[in-house]
Order: sequence, then C-alpha cells, then structure tokens
Amino acid sequence: MGQFGLDHLWANADLVQQAVAVLLVIMSAMSWYVIALKSWTLARLQKAAAAARADFWQTRSVAEGMETLGGDDNPFRLLAQAGLDCSQHHRHHEGTLGGAMGRSEWLLSGLRASIDESASKLQSGMSILASVSSTAPFVGLFGTVWGIYHALVAIGLAGQASLDKVAGPVGEALIMTALGLAVAIPAALGYNALVRGNKTLVAKLNRFGYDLHAYFLTGTRVGETGGTPAPERLKAVPVAKV
Repeated sequence: MGQFGLDHLWANADLVQQAVAVLLVIMSAMSWYVIALKSWTLARLQKAAAAARADFWQTRSVAEGMETLGGDDNPFRLLAQAGLDCSQHHRHHEGTLGGAMGRSEWLLSGLRASIDESASKLQSGMSILASVSSTAPFVGLFGTVWGIYHALVAIGLAGQASLDKVAGPVGEALIMTALGLAVAIPAALGYNALVRGNKTLVAKLNRFGYDLHAYFLTGTRVGETGGTPAPERLKAVPVAKV
C-alpha cells in the first residue's frame, strides 16, 4: 500500500483527473484570496465605524469630520459626503422642481442610495465563495468516480480482483472527494463569517446615516436635547450653513 498516494495518483492520472485536481487547486486559491481580502477590508472598515461613531462627532464641521474618516474608499465618509451634498443641493434648489421633494425625504433618499451602494460593494466576491462551497464537493466526487472507473477497468483487464489489488486504487481515487471537501469547507465557513461581518457593518452604516439625517435636519444627533453642544455633538454652524 505504500506505493499509493498523491504522487502516485498524479503520476498515473489521465488528463481528466489532472484537470479536476488543477480545478480544485484554482478554486481553493480563489476562495482563500477572497477570504483574506474581505477579512482585511472588514477589519479596516470596523475601525472606520469606530471613528465615525466617536471622532466624527467631536469635530466642528461636517467637512472637518470627514477628514477623520479617511479616503474615498471609506463608506462612512461617502455617506457623510452624500448627506452634505443632498443638504446643499436641496437648499440651493428650493422653489424649483429639484427642490420640490421635502428636505427630509431628499436627505433620506440620498443617504439610502449611498448605503445601498456601499452594501453592494461589500458583497462583491461573495458569489465566488458561494459557488466554490457548493460545487467543490461535486467536482471532487466527479474525480473520484472517474478514477474508480478507470481503476476497476485496469484491474479487470489485469485479471487480479483480490481485495489488496482493489483497495489501493479505489482508496486512492477517493482522495479526490477529500480534496473537494477540503476546498469547500473553508469556503463555506468563510462565506458565513463574512456575511455576518457585512451585516454588522451595514447596521453601523444605517445607524450613522440615521444620525446624519437627524443632524442635517435639526443640527443635533439622535437623542441629543438642549441648545448647548454635547461632548459627542458635531460642533458646527447651523444646518442651513453646512
């Protein structure tokens, strides 16, 4: 039995089995790349969420607050920019068709569009993990079935059907199924973990958008009262001058 293994399987595999093995390697590489990239992105955006919750509201203007949120690849910065743009656009177009929609509805529409766009970007690449996790076991199973078929044909032609002659080639062919599972399981676990992370981040985006909506309408965050700026309140000039 010592002569059987991955090296022996590859050396004696035909073109179909080799193609299946290469496909599984490619699928594994793609899934791990997506998992690593999306995990790094989520970790970076979680820090951005913390900054949006604390640092942003300690500044004296929206423009100054956006500087604490990093570059244009930060969805929280894009959300604040969308709120600022909508606020200025509505103020400058009051009395026209462009300003016919109420200020609250106009702001809500712009903020929602920004959140939806950011959520869509977060989902990019997730289809790769879903596809790998659902198809890799069957790709491996196909390689196993193909290998068992050819192993049995070779054994039949050799006229040696004893257990020790059958078990080796058949067991070797089953390696393809194991490889398929080894590719699919990390992809499935990574997909589930990233989906949970994306949902958490979108929830934080919604909360930040809710605070921005309230601020651009009233000059205060949700839950703040009184005329004196609170420690976490955005210390800006009145909304009409933002």
